[in-house]
Amino acid sequence: KKQKFKPFFYNVSGLEPLKLEIIESIFNIIKKINPQNIIITGSFLEPGFKFNDIDILIIDKNAEIETLKDKIEQDLRIKSHIISLSNKTLLSGLSTDPLYSLMLSKCVSKNRIILNSKRIIDYKLLDIHLLKSKVLIDNFDILNGEEKYYLILNLFSILRFIRNKKLSKEAVNKDIESALNVKIKEIRDNLLEKDSFIKKYKETYNKTFKLIMGHIK
Repeated sequence: KKQKFKPFFYNVSGLEPLKLEIIESIFNIIKKINPQNIIITGSFLEPGFKFNDIDILIIDKNAEIETLKDKIEQDLRIKSHIISLSNKTLLSGLSTDPLYSLMLSKCVSKNRIILNSKRIIDYKLLDIHLLKSKVLIDNFDILNGEEKYYLILNLFSILRFIRNKKLSKEAVNKDIESALNVKIKEIRDNLLEKDSFIKKYKETYNKTFKLIMGHIK
């Protein structure tokens, strides 16, 4: 008799039955390499079917990523973005990297995961991440809406991380709308008014940079 599929849900209130079937199929493909864990994250877990691919973390630093990607696409006709890492790297990332925390704020995993790691402010790492978001200031006119949204999300995730606030896409989106006086849809549809937006964005960027520099011992 087939065992009932019971993954672990983190801040995922519900998924369409088809998505659950897809996740189960992915887990069945990947579990053959016997990893410590398999984690699904990203836009696939949002309501609807507007995702381009499925983001997968495999807790096994030696996983053959390309082979698994080919197998998933061949069997399910779905593209995947796979990252393979050790459990130690995952825990370290959750402590020091706001993007890890944001990525895992909403996820589905094969086995239980521990998400309450203590934050460590690594100013060098955060400074490198912050530099990505400077691209928006210098290249506003040539970036599309999704690219702008990613860079803005990165900036406000770093700011929330430094302030030791809870990280989730919903919370960061609220911060963005409040601080920049825009709607997320306006950003993603590339409808921003350049001058007023850049002025507010620079203020948040400079404030975040000062907070990072304030952690230099």
